[in-house]
Order: sequence, then C-alpha cells, then structure tokens
Amino acid sequence: MVSSDHIWSILAEVSDPEIPVLNVVEMGIVREVLISDAGVEVTITPTYSGCPAMKTIETDIAEVLDEYGIPNYTISTVLSPAWTTDWMTDEAREKLRLEGIAPPQKGSADKGLLMGRLRDVKCPRCGSTETRMISQFGSTACKSLYQCASCAEPFDYFKCI
Repeated sequence: MVSSDHIWSILAEVSDPEIPVLNVVEMGIVREVLISDAGVEVTITPTYSGCPAMKTIETDIAEVLDEYGIPNYTISTVLSPAWTTDWMTDEAREKLRLEGIAPPQKGSADKGLLMGRLRDVKCPRCGSTETRMISQFGSTACKSLYQCASCAEPFDYFKCI
C-alpha cells in the first residue's frame, strides 16, 4: 500500500507544461489524493475552464504514476470550486519571480480592472512598481504583458484569478 505523502511527492515531479519551472502541486492544480482499497484517485482542477494544458497535465500525471509502478489509479477533473491563484504556494510565486514573471498577488481575482483600476504590479527584475500594462494578454492567456518604467524591461504578470 502506498501512502498519500508518497503520491504527493510523485505528483510534484509533474511540471506545468506552460510554466515548466512550476509543478502541478505547487500550482494548486492537484486538489486531492485519495487512497482506498480500489486504488489511488488524483483530483485535479484546471487553472481556468478552457486551459489547453489540462490534457497534457493528465497524461503527464498518468505517466509518472506508471513510472513509479502505482497500480489502479484514476485521475478526475473537477471544475468546482474553480481554481484560484490563491491556491499557488509561496514557493511557486517566488519561482515565477525568479523566472522574470511577476507572481499573482494574494487575494484572488482582481475585480478592480472592471472599474478601470489596475493593481500595482512589481517588476520581477528590479522591484519597481513603476510599471504599466501593455496588453491584457501575455505569452499565455493566464498572463498579462507589462513593462517597467525603471528598467524598461517587458515582463509577464500572472493574472489573479
């Protein structure tokens, strides 16, 4: 019989296909691991309902479970409650920053955008808050493109969802 901790450690080897520096556990995509006499059930939630990476994530999870010889597993996708950037670990946020991607601020979705107010986004390179959004869409749908006025570098900001 395998332990839940062992399965979680195996799942931490699965990278997010769109942000390979992060794994699916620290992203908060893996919601639950249940172990029963019937086997292992891994529950995942997409970062948003149209996330194109979910099939790849499911395949990668199956491959790593097979690689470790985990028998009788199922992978279930649930949409409710919806994933939020608040589920990301602090380690994931720091890894994003080190990769030049401004991490999402805590506090879930940014509804200020609806009112024409943008959050102060810190440049991941120099730390300045003198930044501006260039485009609502960055290198992936979950990121916006920003530019820093202090160091003039463009960077992605991981949107708060």
